Amino acid sequence: MSTWMPQTLSLISIIIPALMAIAFLTLLERKTIGSTQLRKGPNTIGPQGLLQPMADGIKLLVKEPVHPTPSSPIMFTAAPALAFSLALLMWTPLPMPHPLLNMNLGLLFIMATSSMAVYSTLWAGWASNSKYPLLGALRAVAQTLSYEVTLGLLLMCLAAQTGGYTLQLFMVTQEKTWLLTMTWPLAMMWYISTLAETNRAPFDLPEGESELVSGFNVEYSGGMFALFFLAEYSNILTMNILSSILFLSPSISTEPNLFTTNLMTKATLLTMGFIWIRTAYPRFRYDQLKHRLWKQFLPITLTSCLLFIVVPLITASTPPNNF
Repeated sequence: MSTWMPQTLSLISIIIPALMAIAFLTLLERKTIGSTQLRKGPNTIGPQGLLQPMADGIKLLVKEPVHPTPSSPIMFTAAPALAFSLALLMWTPLPMPHPLLNMNLGLLFIMATSSMAVYSTLWAGWASNSKYPLLGALRAVAQTLSYEVTLGLLLMCLAAQTGGYTLQLFMVTQEKTWLLTMTWPLAMMWYISTLAETNRAPFDLPEGESELVSGFNVEYSGGMFALFFLAEYSNILTMNILSSILFLSPSISTEPNLFTTNLMTKATLLTMGFIWIRTAYPRFRYDQLKHRLWKQFLPITLTSCLLFIVVPLITASTPPNNF
């Protein structure tokens, strides 16, 4: 009982702030998009519309869930629960400032958990037993698996620089200078790949409103749609926090509250970049999306990976010059 209570409190201390951050991220996005389109955005519920996320959440949770008659009942219900559970599970190894799960390969754990989210998308599209969700699910799976190749290779490049896949090791490595200063081309490819990994514009092909109505979740409503919605925005925050740790990490020796503030400020700025890109760029065609990965990102990341791995080996094996 004495061990169970602290673990439960630690879990709650991560889940509740994460859900609050996700809720206000939706408000920030709607306000930003409204400003760019010269309209007000949410401004009725609460002062300056600050209570709009709560109203949206209550509305979705009290609505009656609709199950299409030809759908698979078990898988149709399990898909959003799996998506939301995996999205929250990715928060556990993040140092904020102390991780809930302190593991040696926290970075690989986050990537493996992110890869498993493909199953929830595929289940949702298949279990709906409808054409549009199935097309959206197939697009999402093809896009996610493709860009995970680039993300994995980029992680190998960064691990060659730091010496491991531990998040704490990345923070120790960046005590003097950010990795961004030396690997900014990799950081740009990483940022664009995270856009595609989270199905954000201009890579929102799985949810193309003009083509697929809403993509793989078109048959969902009420609380189950809310779980997909929360999982999507949770993945956005997780990926941007991870990007901040990998390339813009604050010093691990700083005071814990200052460390968390520094990290979340950088993650918020990166998230604002996600929102700005959505307002500024149109959706890619599907062939452009694939071309960008397989013919542009993949050759560059493979070359970078070989460079970062081979050059230190050659340097170490070269005999010292006695002259």
